Amino acid sequence: MSPADASGRLPDAFLRPGSSSFVDFLGAHAPELLPGNRSTPGTGAPATAELAPHATTIVALTFGGPDGEQGVVLAGDRRATMGSMIASREIEKVFAADEYSAVGIAGSAGIAVELVRLFQLELEHYEKIEGSLLSLDGKANRLATMIRGNLPMALQGLAVVPLFGGYDRDRGTGRIFSFDVTGGRYEERDHHSVGSGSVFARGALKKLWRTGLDADGAVSVAVEALYDAADDDSATGGPDTVRKIWPVVATVTADGYRRVDDDALAAVVGRIVEARSEEGRRA
Repeated sequence: MSPADASGRLPDAFLRPGSSSFVDFLGAHAPELLPGNRSTPGTGAPATAELAPHATTIVALTFGGPDGEQGVVLAGDRRATMGSMIASREIEKVFAADEYSAVGIAGSAGIAVELVRLFQLELEHYEKIEGSLLSLDGKANRLATMIRGNLPMALQGLAVVPLFGGYDRDRGTGRIFSFDVTGGRYEERDHHSVGSGSVFARGALKKLWRTGLDADGAVSVAVEALYDAADDDSATGGPDTVRKIWPVVATVTADGYRRVDDDALAAVVGRIVEARSEEGRRA
């Protein structure tokens, strides 16, 4: 669909009142542009999937006590794999969805990034049309619908499994939502992880998470959970102290989305490495 005709005028579809959903608009007027409608070459789905870089691992946890700042932390490692090869050491897997929410991606990296960009546009479009922000539940529902639209690609091996979290301004707390490839939406309590290293990350989260964590403590727990996942999962990249590559970590609170800077993450990694080295020396 061309955004303008030969005269320079926008097509009628752009000028008619309609849904506040940009995904619905795109599905009606240019469905071939939706990530789930992209065609893959040939019929060798497994081979195609193996050639597509995959992203792992994402962790999320809530923080804050009754008298402290409340919110959620999302964190992701930086490695993308393609079969047995490392496709990238610096991929970003955690993104701001809007001012009060964030999304982390696991699965087929290219489609996942496209889906996140479309999700960001979906939320921005809704805000412009309606003049208000969607509720956190509404955002999670919109994301679930978009994931369901990617089901044909998922059946070809190109699945996207995001982890969504944000600050619920109505409840005054951080919340976490996970999804399956069919678009099923599930609210998680306290913490969660997705991706190939999620089993190991969840074990760390169960031991390290506690009620009343502050933001700095939650960031430290998230980084340590990724550290544990990288220790046992070859598809998850640990902090790279030589290349100075750190996980992508973000907090979402009543003040909005904030990405934790690399200097702070380097200090967190340094403390974790020192603590584990000390434990090794005592052993």
